[in-house]
Amino acid sequence: MRNKLPCVRSHALLPQPKAVTMQCMNARRHTSSRKLSMLIGLLLFLDGPRLLMAEPTRAAISAFNTYCKSVEARLAQQHRSPTNFLVLSADRPQEEARLRSGELVIEQLAPSNPTEFPGALLHHWRGTAFAPGATPADFERLMRDFHAYPQHFSPQVLEATTLAQNDDHLQAWMRVRQHHVITVVMDTTYDITYNHPDPRHGYSISHSTRINEVEAPGTPNERILGPTEEHGFLWRLNTYWSYEERDGGLYLQVEAVSLTRSIPRGLGWAIGPFVESVPRESIEFTLRSACNALRK
Repeated sequence: MRNKLPCVRSHALLPQPKAVTMQCMNARRHTSSRKLSMLIGLLLFLDGPRLLMAEPTRAAISAFNTYCKSVEARLAQQHRSPTNFLVLSADRPQEEARLRSGELVIEQLAPSNPTEFPGALLHHWRGTAFAPGATPADFERLMRDFHAYPQHFSPQVLEATTLAQNDDHLQAWMRVRQHHVITVVMDTTYDITYNHPDPRHGYSISHSTRINEVEAPGTPNERILGPTEEHGFLWRLNTYWSYEERDGGLYLQVEAVSLTRSIPRGLGWAIGPFVESVPRESIEFTLRSACNALRK
């Protein structure tokens, strides 16, 4: 049986066999067609607010709030336990050793009934890290200093400030940037509460209160998109930090629950990587950035 010749570009002077030339042409045509399809899919997603709903349904918001209440109930029980303040694997000693060596543990948590979120997708990720030599007070100073966020959490955070503060309860504003093939800039506000069960433990609860997509940020044409103009990259975001001091440092654990628009039918292969990867990449980036800032 004749061996198949590879489809490669040849700089030889002799002409290629006709079959090989056709094989190369078909391969290039398939690649170009796939790239064109991806581009069309992205354009449909980006320019399709009129074709697909731009705001979450009441049912999706209700399901999101219900889901977050269950998460917060579980965390409240968890935070009352002096031995299980953080969620770790069954092989706890090995996982803690991995964390102390600088490794991150990232997990995806899924709702039991995703069909409860019509026209939307719920994303739930948990990440755990270890910051050597850090204390709960160090971590809270870092997280409360919103003016320094562009320094510690760049390039995701462009601007940040505290809007109001009353002891352990505060409101904050951030302009954030997400990039994965395309770049999206959003203005976000959060309601945040800190709690301190004892000097070695702490946790915080952050609820998004407003999220707006920004068009042409940093230019004379900058403007906030209206509810019917937005693309639904992020509708809701709740963030839950838990931190525990021991073993010569601070164990950090963060859970992020977000709500985005669903992926248009038939475009999952093109849009899916953006929608699914950004929540994971964001939580990993935030953990690494926090640990790096605590080492300084």
